[in-house]
Amino acid sequence: MTALRLVVFDVDGTLVDSQRLILAAMRAAFAEAGRDAPADAEILGIVGLSLPVAIAALAPEIPEHERGQITAAYRAHFAAERVAHGGEANAPLYPGARAALDVLAAAPATLLGVATGKSRRGLDHLFSAHDLGGYFVTAQTADDHPSKPHPSMLEATLAETGCAAARAVMIGDTEFDVVMGRTAGFSTIGVTWGYHSEARLARAGADRLVRDFGDLAAALEDLMEERA
Repeated sequence: MTALRLVVFDVDGTLVDSQRLILAAMRAAFAEAGRDAPADAEILGIVGLSLPVAIAALAPEIPEHERGQITAAYRAHFAAERVAHGGEANAPLYPGARAALDVLAAAPATLLGVATGKSRRGLDHLFSAHDLGGYFVTAQTADDHPSKPHPSMLEATLAETGCAAARAVMIGDTEFDVVMGRTAGFSTIGVTWGYHSEARLARAGADRLVRDFGDLAAALEDLMEERA
């Protein structure tokens, strides 16, 4: 019997390009607080962290109570965008993402999961907007776990699937994904089309770097052979 293989994806910057929504909501949240928003590159650099942790990283000099107000404002502006313009429905899947998921989902003994800094509500909206929910047998969000790079999300995926960490791979676009994966004992793949640079992913210790979704299946097979 073939041993189970677990493949866990980050969402924002890995499967879906949501930077327009993230940047707009963050700019509006800081403006509501009467503060200048950080540069776009700084905002995208914290994508993947749970929202309160991300706001603290962006504005450590701002008092904690004010950061809480910015956090709440971000959530409100993101929700308003969802109502007004469809939100996650207007955040496109990266080219090749669905085809890659189709290939992996059809592979015997391969289980797919998600580990994301999004809220459960946000992930549910995303799954509904892009008809993605059927691909994943485990989905971990910021509502139930410490922020990445803490390994709690990935530990939960192992518990839910019964897969061993030695047969599991974390795929993401940020150093937070890579460090989380390594800490949990997963192999790691950094994708270079997202929000952290290739150099940053390499420094974090990604086992493989992938520049196109079409190369993902081969990278996964290489990693599984290495750990067989």
